Amino acid sequence: MFERALRPVLVAAFVGMASLGLAHADEGSVRKAVEGFVGSPVVESVARIPYGGLYEVVLKSGEIVYTDEKVSFLIDGRVIDTKTRRDITQARMTQLSAIDFGTLPLDQAIKHVRGSGKRVIVSFEDPNCAYCKRLGKELAQLKDVTVYTFLYPILSPDSTEKSRNIWCAEDRAKAWSDWILNAKVPASASCDSSVVERNVTLGQKLRINGTPTMFLADGRRLGGYLPAAELEQALLEVGK
Repeated sequence: MFERALRPVLVAAFVGMASLGLAHADEGSVRKAVEGFVGSPVVESVARIPYGGLYEVVLKSGEIVYTDEKVSFLIDGRVIDTKTRRDITQARMTQLSAIDFGTLPLDQAIKHVRGSGKRVIVSFEDPNCAYCKRLGKELAQLKDVTVYTFLYPILSPDSTEKSRNIWCAEDRAKAWSDWILNAKVPASASCDSSVVERNVTLGQKLRINGTPTMFLADGRRLGGYLPAAELEQALLEVGK
């Protein structure tokens, strides 16, 4: 992402922007100044926050940075409330990365039900992802859970081929488990596997840049591998 590439020079460069005369800036003028400097429409939203007169700038990449009303500097870091010890930036990122769970096309996922299945986890996974294989062993330890696995091949052409074969298997859930848990290569199979492309499009829309990426029923995003104990805790928090 260009934002990461610019980081080493952004702070120094933005100091020179104080001369733009934004002493009475609002969200619109902050957005205009940031995008004017970068040279492209990179800003998703701008909002003033109750900390040091700062403005939160959410980039279209999903990242958060901070600036002042003059856009005379840019802070790439976290805001911590010293009274509550709350990580304001992390809380905001969690909020921004959440989704409307009810809009997910669960018919495009492989469904695994364990026990009552009353708890729900959605996971986007690439069959060749090493951390997905580790996650599979953790998910297998959970009880009373329904896991919806979206095949999301983003690592290699072989990932796409395996995804198609798994989707076209007579028993998709078994084919996925055999591969992810026991390294049993899915047999060659053919069917309408256009769901794989639809999953990739969906994942891109949801800004899923790595696997595994999970979502809970409350829309919260859990990025990366998590052990069973942490997954259990996250599931407990859904009902709170």
